[in-house]
Amino acid sequence: GTSINTFDLKGKFYPLIWGADAPKYSSSESRVCFPGSLNETLVKGKIVLCDYLDFMEGPLQAGAVGALIRDDGFKDFAYTFMLPASVLGLTDGSDILHYINTTKKAEAAILRSTEEKDELAPYVASFSSRGPNILSLDILKPDITAPGVDILAAWSEATTVTGVVNDKRIVPYNIISGTSMSCPHATAVAAYVKSFHPTWSPSAIKSALMTTAWPMSPKTNTDLEFAYGSGLINPSSAIDPGLVYDAGEIDYIKFLCGQGYSSKQLRLVTGDNKTGCTKATNGSALDLNYPTFALVVSLSGDDTYFSRDFHRTVTNVGSPVSTYNAIVNAPKELDIKVKPNVLSFKSIGEKKSFVVTVAVKVGLPTVSGTLVWDDGVHKVRSPVVAF
Repeated sequence: GTSINTFDLKGKFYPLIWGADAPKYSSSESRVCFPGSLNETLVKGKIVLCDYLDFMEGPLQAGAVGALIRDDGFKDFAYTFMLPASVLGLTDGSDILHYINTTKKAEAAILRSTEEKDELAPYVASFSSRGPNILSLDILKPDITAPGVDILAAWSEATTVTGVVNDKRIVPYNIISGTSMSCPHATAVAAYVKSFHPTWSPSAIKSALMTTAWPMSPKTNTDLEFAYGSGLINPSSAIDPGLVYDAGEIDYIKFLCGQGYSSKQLRLVTGDNKTGCTKATNGSALDLNYPTFALVVSLSGDDTYFSRDFHRTVTNVGSPVSTYNAIVNAPKELDIKVKPNVLSFKSIGEKKSFVVTVAVKVGLPTVSGTLVWDDGVHKVRSPVVAF
């Protein structure tokens, strides 16, 4: 397990007791160390082994000097506690319990937390939402991944470190995990790109963030693109993406009409009573000018392969005179063809359209690959996912 312990017990060893052996009224309650469940006489001045992960208000109230917590619930981010504490996995925690039960005078010491490099990083946290996007399966979600685990961030001094009233520590900074940490990173990078390109549309900025993201490993992210989207956000590359997949109001009107929105519903979104869904505005989600490609496999008869065409347009925002070659990376089960597979530009702002045909063998689990437009300087990468 991981935990954040800023308390310094000077490396001193203290008597160690299991919460279940110190009940105030019930061992089933005291083993999880709920507030009011521990016998103060038995735990005062000791380190308590608890079978539940919370802020450890119970051991603090009972006079314990620290706590060991055995819990496998959250392995990939750290908690802050109200007293010196360390989180153990269930296996290590069971070893500690065996030590307590077989030793006359069990002792433990809790050291301050130290930073350790995670060789598996980057990977998506267990608590982060996954795709697919149930509202529109044809649009791959999430878009991108940003840092959101164990982030040192500003913290309101109107509350305590843990947010628990009995915690008396007030700090201007805290270590926090969650989407509320990754969102500011992504927002800041978008603003950073906007500072270099003030005239770019939101879609162009989003495209820049997505097509320049660092690829993430499927070995440590078994949900693949449904976990990490286009990859890990890369601020330095996002300011110079080379090409962008831009989209405006009419593109999204076509998308919404194609999703079954009525004219009345559409006007609630656009705020424009002149807009409406007609044959001319009834588009396909496959053709929304998005920097990803999601193929939803539909079984039909005895077909061995299922395929669809995706129409896309890119805008040159890199070198005025440039030529991009399409590079496809995909497993043999996923066939990706691009036409044309070479795009040549003569000026900034010039647009070029192309068609991507994706075919996949029916009956397979999620299969993914990538399409990269490469001019020797820029690598405009888009994930291609069939599921």
